[in-house]
Amino acid sequence: MTNRIASVVALCFAVFFGSSYYTQHFQRRDCFNELGRCFDPETGVVYFQESGPIWLLLTVLALALGYFFVRKGRTPKE
Repeated sequence: MTNRIASVVALCFAVFFGSSYYTQHFQRRDCFNELGRCFDPETGVVYFQESGPIWLLLTVLALALGYFFVRKGRTPKE
């Protein structure tokens, strides 16, 4: 039972990190200048290009952790 909860929590984190990657980096991939910055005049926020790989790495790690718990929960107990 705890493996199911852990896998659901990890997959929820993966969805959160993936949506953060999409909203903070992927939508603005054409906006970044040579310094790796993107200014959004509507919100007044500066987005940094370096944050994209970090959000993507966190997404992949959370997916891997969720997959690990799913596989661990499916192994037969002896």
